[in-house]
Amino acid sequence: MHLMATYGLMEAARETTRRMGVAAQMIGASPLFSTFPTPGSKILSAWGEVTERSCARMSVKPDWGITDLVGKRGANYKVKTEVILSRAFGDLIYFNVQGRRAQKRKILLVAPLSGHYATLLRATVLSLLPDADIYITDWHNARDIPTSEGTFDIEDYTLYLADFMRHLGGNIHVIAVCQPGPLALAATAYLAEEAPDVQPRSLTLIGSPIDPGAAATEVTDFGDRVRMDQLEMGMIQRVSPAHRGAGRAVYPGLLQLSSFIAMNAQTHAKAFHEQICKVSRGEVKSGDKHNKFYDEYLAVMDMPAEFYLSTVERIFKDHEIARNDFYVKGKRLDFGKIERTAVMTVEGVEDDITAPGQCVAALDLCTGISDEKKMTHVEPGAGHYGIFAGSSWRENIRPRVLSFIDAQE
Repeated sequence: MHLMATYGLMEAARETTRRMGVAAQMIGASPLFSTFPTPGSKILSAWGEVTERSCARMSVKPDWGITDLVGKRGANYKVKTEVILSRAFGDLIYFNVQGRRAQKRKILLVAPLSGHYATLLRATVLSLLPDADIYITDWHNARDIPTSEGTFDIEDYTLYLADFMRHLGGNIHVIAVCQPGPLALAATAYLAEEAPDVQPRSLTLIGSPIDPGAAATEVTDFGDRVRMDQLEMGMIQRVSPAHRGAGRAVYPGLLQLSSFIAMNAQTHAKAFHEQICKVSRGEVKSGDKHNKFYDEYLAVMDMPAEFYLSTVERIFKDHEIARNDFYVKGKRLDFGKIERTAVMTVEGVEDDITAPGQCVAALDLCTGISDEKKMTHVEPGAGHYGIFAGSSWRENIRPRVLSFIDAQE
């Protein structure tokens, strides 16, 4: 719709709902109800608490919250999050474990630019940090980027990744989670021709849509069904004057969040109903699982419109990566030119976002890599989130990924 008014209306609806939550808590805690407590007043107050917390989280970037690390021998290290390369649309972050010697493994985590902040990979970072020096891409909320910084599409994203890899040098191991997988593969192909000495030693693709046509999901069905003009008219809005990026065309995070929730509406409704009941009974304590998950899940950011639209059109509709026909600034990349970088793919049997078959397609594209430098793993019983942050990741996938990395040293 390209309207600032529409963007502002969504934000106004969120803030109004948050204030309703605050009001409900105040009413539930009023002298009248506190003197004569009833189940109804407790439910009202609990609804207000859950609602206020949820709506407040939607507009705030979560903290990394990684301040300490216990070493293998029990030593306690302080962790400092440092920006080592800053760009208009995203930074390269380093988790500096102070006082610890440099680790043999040097890993770059490529976070998605898909509506959530990079902090969605906090658990992944925590699981890898004891065994490696960890870097991560930290994409910025598009609503905070002035229009003077220009546009940002999937070609720009690819060049950002190439710059980050170049900055870290050729002994880096890259792990791309979900959406950025195709572009991490493209950045590797770009370096294979432009700067072969700084190609990563390995590239692990986790639940990535390399070939969306290989296995249908709701996401791929949507990409096939929707027309680009419909998508642009229905999904793209302009940032309101309240933000630094006023006037920038974006795919709003709140709109993306509504799509996420709609995919599993009953599951989310049940989770919030149960949480309200728990709060009303006073059963919620510090570190509550519901709050821990939804504090991150509900924190959303706006995507540059060009990035969102080019992702749908070129990755999901035209299958440019799958066809080995992807161009960056007029230059065609050839995945067959990747020879030095070993490639591993990880898929989950129960993944309903990137179904098995979509990610492993990368191995067939990389014709210049010997079979000894290729590996694939399909995790039984794991959904999309589980293959990079759940017990399946911690117990089965992480050890395999680290072994694969070590094999390339």
